[in-house]
Amino acid sequence: MGEKPARESMAEALRVPSGKVDLSDYDPAATPTIEDSRKEGEKALAGMAEELLELQTRLFASKESTSPRQLLLVLQGMDTSGKGGVLKHTVGLMDPIGLKVTSFKAPSAEERAHDFLWRIEKAVPPAGFVGVFDRSHYEDVLIQRVRSFAPAQEIERRYGAINDFEKRLVDEGTVVLKCMLHISPEVQKERLQERLEDPTKHWKYNPGDLDERQLWAAYTEAYEIALERCNTDHAPWFIVPSDKKWFRNLAIAKLIEQTLTNLDLDWPVPEGLDLAAEKARLAADTITTESLT
Repeated sequence: MGEKPARESMAEALRVPSGKVDLSDYDPAATPTIEDSRKEGEKALAGMAEELLELQTRLFASKESTSPRQLLLVLQGMDTSGKGGVLKHTVGLMDPIGLKVTSFKAPSAEERAHDFLWRIEKAVPPAGFVGVFDRSHYEDVLIQRVRSFAPAQEIERRYGAINDFEKRLVDEGTVVLKCMLHISPEVQKERLQERLEDPTKHWKYNPGDLDERQLWAAYTEAYEIALERCNTDHAPWFIVPSDKKWFRNLAIAKLIEQTLTNLDLDWPVPEGLDLAAEKARLAADTITTESLT
C-alpha cells in the first residue's frame, strides 16, 4: 500500500490564492480539515491552550534576543462575524501580559486630521508581543469605500499604502496574520435576532448594524477588492468560514499555532549573560532564613 497523502494544513486550506476573489466561491458554513463535531471542536480548542501558551512565551522571550519577533493578528469581518468571540475563546487562551489588543472604532477628529495609517502605526505590537486588531486599517478601504467617505482616488492610493505598510512591518520582524471572518447574511440575521431576544445581549445590539446590512452586496464587493489587492506573499489573507462559531475559533487557533511554530524560536540567552559565572555565584550564596533574623 502507498503512503497516504499528507493532510492539508489549516493555513493551506484557508489561504486566499492570488488573483481575482469571488466570495461566493467560499462556503461560510464549511469546516475544512476538521471532521469533528461542535463538542469535539470545542474540546480540541481547549486542548491547544498549553501549546499556544508555550509558543507565545517563546515569542515573548524573543524580545531579549538580538532578533526579536512579534505577531500581528488582523481580524476583519462583517458585523456579528465573531471578532469578539475570537478574542474571548482563542486569543483568551494566551497570557495577557504578552498581548496588545486594539479595537478600532470610527476615527476621532484628531485621527482624521492625519493619514489613515497614523493611528494604526501607534497600535503595532512591540517586540515579543501578540498584537490583535479588532477591525483594522482595512476599514479605510471597506466602509469608506462603501459609504464614499473618501474620494475614489484616495481609496485607490490606500491599497498600495497598506501593502507598503505591511511589507515594512514584516521586514522589521513582525509576522502579519490576516483573517477575514466570512459569514452568510442568513447567519448574521440569526445573530442580530439573538441580540434582540436575549436580555443579556441587548447591550451588543447596534441599530446601525441593520443599516449596514442593507449594503451587504456593496460590502461584499469591497471585501473582494481588498482581499485581491492586498493579498501578498509577505502578508497573505486567510478566509475563515464563520457561520459555525466553534470552527471559527478553532481555525484561528490553528493558524496562530502554525504561524508561531514556523518561526522556530529558540529560548534566548540575554546578550552579556555569563551563565557559568551566575551559576557559581548562586552556588556560593549562603543566605538562609536564619541569617535574615
